[in-house]
Amino acid sequence: MSPTAHSHYHRRQDCRLCRGKDLKLVFSLTPTPPANAFVPAEACDKRQECFPLDLFFCQGCAHLQLLDVVDPEVLFRDYVYASGTSPVFVRHFQDYASWICSRFAVGSGDQIVEIGSNDGTLLKCFQSRDCKVLGIDPAEQIAREASESGIPTRTGFFSSLLATSLSAEGWKPKVVVANNVFAHIDDLEDVALGVKTLLGHSAVFVFEVSYLLDVVQKTLFDTIYHEHLDYHSVISLDRFFARLGLELIDVERTAPHGGSLRVVAQVQGGGRARSSSVDQLILLERGAGLDQADTYRHFAVNMDNLRRELRAVLDRVRVEGKTIAGFGAPAKATTLMHHLGLGSKDLMYVVDDSPLKQGLYSPGLHIPIVSAQELQKRPVDYLLILAWNFSQSIIEKNKRFSDAGGRFIVPLPKVEVV
Repeated sequence: MSPTAHSHYHRRQDCRLCRGKDLKLVFSLTPTPPANAFVPAEACDKRQECFPLDLFFCQGCAHLQLLDVVDPEVLFRDYVYASGTSPVFVRHFQDYASWICSRFAVGSGDQIVEIGSNDGTLLKCFQSRDCKVLGIDPAEQIAREASESGIPTRTGFFSSLLATSLSAEGWKPKVVVANNVFAHIDDLEDVALGVKTLLGHSAVFVFEVSYLLDVVQKTLFDTIYHEHLDYHSVISLDRFFARLGLELIDVERTAPHGGSLRVVAQVQGGGRARSSSVDQLILLERGAGLDQADTYRHFAVNMDNLRRELRAVLDRVRVEGKTIAGFGAPAKATTLMHHLGLGSKDLMYVVDDSPLKQGLYSPGLHIPIVSAQELQKRPVDYLLILAWNFSQSIIEKNKRFSDAGGRFIVPLPKVEVV
């Protein structure tokens, strides 16, 4: 695996969690542009750069990861994902904050620092409980808007250097949170050491990530894209934190993204005992073969079968002369659409509720992103739900479409026509 010279990405040579070099390529997806690289109409005639999506398994610590690292400045400075545009996520964050406050006795005056705070949706839930909050996020426009809305947010990437500065400023958070960001970071070691700098004896680090066990068991291949460098298991995280003087003390499976993992860590010898949940999930993961390279080769076979099944449904609909649009333009849709070979011949447009994406065109394939009003202006026969993890709420919200005879295609975890 020789280094690849490139203007916007490089291939690292060692495991992100244990620094080992015994890395095996277990499967590859179709190369894509960055998953959130939506473009305006005037850029549609320009070909977008595509980067590899090759998955490597570390024989040393069982970590599954991308080694091709796209420049984070390219991925995150002009980010178009905003947590607050999804009512499902807003409710999840409210429940998440309540769980943290109840579990760790967080209350008035306590400090909360969030890494990758996005538009401040989660921090608002803590602020409403009179906590002192601080967000850190590299997306300049979103960070600025969060600050203007009353959530203090520093623009930039979290690092051990920034943690030292925050500590010197008097930040002693009771909880450091990171929601759907711990899979996005190339230098996880530096970030974890930064978290360690901020944590006192009784403080905790709580984060959620897409869970590798769910990805494998449900064949959720579209959760693999360049922002997600890491596909986390408790097996490899437990070893990683121990190596850095931190320790996992609790883990819990949660619903978002088709299946996520909530993790609680503290400094080694901190104030809390390790829950039995950690070793229980490690046993479950070993039973599912997450520590074996062959598991991921089987995953690739299942992924190809699913791709063929979904492609057959879409081709049949087209042969019948029916029209299809997409619904939802999450990052995962970029992987799904490229790996399926979807284009403007398949989808007339993609509906998305986010004003940040409306009026733009999808990464690489350049399908227009529109508001839900387009369904009335240019009706279609089928909606392919690209944001399949919200399929239930999307179907309920679009009853008018189904009442008029429209049908929904849900691509994952299994292909269904509703």
